[in-house]
Amino acid sequence: MIWAGLTGFATGFSLILAIGAQNAFVLRQGLARAHVFWMCLLCAKSDALLITAGVLGFEAITRAIPDLPQIMAWAGAAFLFVYGLTRFIAAWRGQYEMTLSGKTLGLTATLATAAAFTWLNPHVYLDTLGLVGAYSTNYPQPHEKTAFAVGAVLASYVFFFSLGYGARLLGPVMQSARAWRILDTLIGVVMWVLAIKLIS
Repeated sequence: MIWAGLTGFATGFSLILAIGAQNAFVLRQGLARAHVFWMCLLCAKSDALLITAGVLGFEAITRAIPDLPQIMAWAGAAFLFVYGLTRFIAAWRGQYEMTLSGKTLGLTATLATAAAFTWLNPHVYLDTLGLVGAYSTNYPQPHEKTAFAVGAVLASYVFFFSLGYGARLLGPVMQSARAWRILDTLIGVVMWVLAIKLIS
């Protein structure tokens, strides 16, 4: 049971570790120190729901709705393109007075954006519902399957809160508008690359 839990933690952590759209947003908000707790909680709880669904058997849903992955891919690509564009515009304008003074988007707007990054990202379904769900079939016993799921969920909580609050360590570097312009440009590039990969 302990081994199943550790395997679940390692599996979940390794899948979420790659820098993607959601992680880039969490990093940016963490640097801005804006609504970090609630944003990390939303991302982690969303992962928990998706992991649970994957372990319980998401494959049946994709069999019932075979076009779902393609629909999600186009919706996710559209969102990533638009958000990437907003980062490029922000970098071009260079108006970071509010960010540098600690003022950013409100809580509702931040959580809505974080939710979109989570639920409109087809890769999150592949990772949590597909891969984690498939790997959990190695544990046919209910208590082992539960331990595996708990480990994977715990990995999401550890990762998002570490990323969100750990981003503050880069705070001294992000004290100029130029640094934020570079960050937003890089995030914009990441978003557009991911959008292209989704529909290619």
